[in-house]
Formats: sequence, C-alpha cells, structure tokens
Amino acid sequence: MKISVVGASGVIGTRLSESLRRSGHEVAAASLSLGVDTVTGKGLTAAIAGSDVIVDVTNAASFGDNAALDFFKASTKNLLAAAAEAEVGHYLALSVVGTPRLVESDYFYAKMVQENLIQASSRPYTILRSTQFYEFINGLIDIGGQGDVVRLPPALMSPVAAREVAAFLAELTVATPLGGIVEIAGPEQFGIDEVARIYLAANEDERQVITDPSTSYFGVELTDAALLPGAGARLATEKLSDWLYQSMAA
Repeated sequence: MKISVVGASGVIGTRLSESLRRSGHEVAAASLSLGVDTVTGKGLTAAIAGSDVIVDVTNAASFGDNAALDFFKASTKNLLAAAAEAEVGHYLALSVVGTPRLVESDYFYAKMVQENLIQASSRPYTILRSTQFYEFINGLIDIGGQGDVVRLPPALMSPVAAREVAAFLAELTVATPLGGIVEIAGPEQFGIDEVARIYLAANEDERQVITDPSTSYFGVELTDAALLPGAGARLATEKLSDWLYQSMAA
C-alpha cells in the first residue's frame, strides 16, 4: 500500500512514517521542509500521486489571530482537491480532543473548520482526535511562564505519548475508512497545573506552578472536563512517569 504522510517531518509524522515503513508499506513523505507546501499547493500533486491513503498530520506554524484558520482552510482544501484528483481511497486526519468545546479559541476554531471540510468532502475519511502529547508539556509550561512562576489552570487532561498516537494512526491507515471521528487519550488524568509540577520536578526545574483557573489555554478559559475524551476513546498504556523516565534516559 502506498501512503502519503503529509506533515511527515513533525512529532507524529516522523513516528508514523517509520512505523508504516517497518510494516512494509511504501511511504511518500511530504512536508514543507521536503519541498511540499500544502498552503500554496506546491509539490502536492506529485507527492500524493498513486497513493491509496493520505494521512494529514500538518499543523499551523502560528496559533494566534487568523494564522491557524488561514493555514487549515487553505491546506485542507488543497489536500482534499488533490486527493479527489488522485482518487485517493482514504483521507485520515489528526485533530484534537475537545475541539468542538473550544471553538472560542482561534486555534480550535481553525481545527473545527478543518474537520468540517473533511466531513463535507466526497472522500472516504477518518478523523482521529488526540489529547495533548507528553512531548508538548514543556510548551504548555512556556505558555504559562512568567519568570520564575508558571500559571496554569487545574482543568483535567489525559496526556498521551506521541508514539502511541502514531501507532493508532498506523492502524487506522490500513483499516476501512470510518466516515467518522475516533479518539485516543493517555491512561491517566491530571490537572494541567499538576502535569507541569510533575514535569518540572522530574527535570529539576525549580519554577513554581501557581494554580490559576483564569489562565487561558490557547486563548480560551477551560472548564474542568473540556480536554477529556469521550467514553469510547482508545486508552493508551504509557504512563507519564514511564515516559519521563524514558525521555530522561535517552
């Protein structure tokens, strides 16, 4: 099977491409760094020619203002048009758990637009919504960082290892298109503030985490369960403590 991984140079794309190749599939890796621009369409037709499946794991370079919306609208429209022209049989995209509940955020509104475009297209599709990756916890800390203090809300989340998200994507890639949305989440629940404390302690970072419910998350104030998956989500197995141990040992 030939599979185009679009966004192949990112955290998920690199892991997914490696997994698919190990399973014997032909992978066409596409990303901006590899000369494929999904916003302008440059290199896109050649990148997906002959592909059976497109996996869209692209992301906006900037999350503020209209940057994310402009990216996802243009990128998704171009990818869907190219998929239709190439008669690709399965369009698989990665999204975020909680997206419909967070559309007051510019970024999550843009993700909702992406999902809607895919669902309204003629392509057989699957959308996988994932919770936040362990690999991006440091980014959350940076968002709330103010000198020696980090302000974060106590809203619950179930972070997950990027490796397990990529593994589930690999399963979905070779499966029949679902024509719907599935979710994946980590095996544990933490407050965002608690995750930050655990991460900073593991890295011997002495910054103080202050619990502040008013601190925004990508521009929106969170309710307690806004970032949690539904009852039918795939639950990954790697715990935060195990991931931290492995990441520090690497």
